Amino acid sequence: MLKYWVWLAELPGLRSQPRLALLRHFGSPENIFFADREELLLAEDVPPAQAELALNRDLSAADRILADCQRLGQRILTLQDAEYPQRLRNIFDPPLVLYVRGRMPAIDEEAAIAVVGTRKCTPYGVASAERLSQELAASGAVVVTGLARGVDTAAARGALRAGGTVVGVTGGGLDVVYPPENGDLYDDVASAGVLLSEYPPGSPPDKTHFPVRNRIMSGLSVAALIVEAPERSGALITARLALDQGRDVYAVPGPISAPVSVGCNRLIRDGAGLAAEGWDILRDFQERFPGKLRPAGDLPAWTPLPTRRRAEPQRGPEPVPEPEKPALRTVDRSGLTDDQIALLRALEPEEPIQVDDLIQATGIPARRVSSALTMLEIDGCVQQHSGKRYTRTVEL
Repeated sequence: MLKYWVWLAELPGLRSQPRLALLRHFGSPENIFFADREELLLAEDVPPAQAELALNRDLSAADRILADCQRLGQRILTLQDAEYPQRLRNIFDPPLVLYVRGRMPAIDEEAAIAVVGTRKCTPYGVASAERLSQELAASGAVVVTGLARGVDTAAARGALRAGGTVVGVTGGGLDVVYPPENGDLYDDVASAGVLLSEYPPGSPPDKTHFPVRNRIMSGLSVAALIVEAPERSGALITARLALDQGRDVYAVPGPISAPVSVGCNRLIRDGAGLAAEGWDILRDFQERFPGKLRPAGDLPAWTPLPTRRRAEPQRGPEPVPEPEKPALRTVDRSGLTDDQIALLRALEPEEPIQVDDLIQATGIPARRVSSALTMLEIDGCVQQHSGKRYTRTVEL
């Protein structure tokens, strides 16, 4: 039954990977709910302390969420539903449930492109996001956006202007419009496509939610387009997630003196595709989606710039360590959350530590650990290494 899916998704303290491991072991949330302690402890890849959390049989939160969904006209899509996108199901940490408002496209059959960028964008960024998204939609692509201020909003408007399908992935409950001025845009996206969230109705748009939801945006897509991203930007986290998930990454070039273009220019330097028009991206997917994609010749054309497909990162020789390393900068604790402080204390400057080990060491739920690490990475307090390992780059 659906309420057991919601119960499992909202079970307090249960981390993402043990949650998925329990589901693999028992086959359904209902079987998990009715399993006794001994059965739960037999589940592979589930620490005993995590397994025992499933002994919490309180269904009141699930009943409340189901009632809210019925009242608000929202559907719930579970990980095992046929309509759940296979692309998203195959990422490292897929959401157990998705709250849905609108018509879910057959996303696995579409060239879905995530368009992201900074909230504090320039007029050039707004114009670029609108123009490229309009071209993408007019050429047959589905545009995936986070509906935040700035580039996300411009991307949604551009795609809607072309009469295209838009997938909006929010960082809170679908009934909590954020930013508040985007109420009409939420309605337009729901009418022309779909609104999605892993957060139940009434969930506030907490700042830690937005970096976490970016994995859904890239997971739904075949490629990500970055439009204006400063050196430390959530959009660059989306680019990294996309690469981790095996997606292509493209970026809009900007002036070398513009702070909001630093991230995009570096992505292009490191092998991302240069996107000056929508077809710069979609020509790479024309054979993969035969009959669906075509150049949007009826739109005014931009002057084309040289383009290239994202190249695999080149592995050079191991760098020779410097004799002396500069002292770590000291970070002000007053600007950090309790979770961020706990993670920094658990991390080392030299030895990378895996996320699962951090979760075990701190006792912080996986979703909060992922959010805190993302914010710390944006602020330059941690550095990610291969295999989802992190080191600390500051002193407390």
